[in-house]
Amino acid sequence: MSLFRKNLGKKGEDLACSFIKKKGYSVVTRNFRKKCGEIDIIAYEDDTLVFIEVKTRSNDSKGSPLEAVTRHKQQQIIKTATYYLAENESFDVSCRFDVLGITFFDNKPPLFELIQGAFELS
Repeated sequence: MSLFRKNLGKKGEDLACSFIKKKGYSVVTRNFRKKCGEIDIIAYEDDTLVFIEVKTRSNDSKGSPLEAVTRHKQQQIIKTATYYLAENESFDVSCRFDVLGITFFDNKPPLFELIQGAFELS
């Protein structure tokens, strides 16, 4: 991964945390990693544990960043989430998978697109 993309992703995740906190989420952890994948942000919204995938793009020339969360990526997130739940003995907690896309534009504020419940366990 290029340094530009790495920095863009970090900037996006920092902005994502601020964005979701304003929406009432409480961030539990960031960048939870296992061999099978990574979850960018894990947070609570009320009593629901939310696993959040953040996708950031420097412009919209390749479409919405939300389109980058493929079925394969969803499966990685789900598998990683099961590790988190097991490690934290969170078997009876309500869970949800959200996707947050952030697109930057020249001389404009970034565009935030949040899909709550973007996908489910399958």
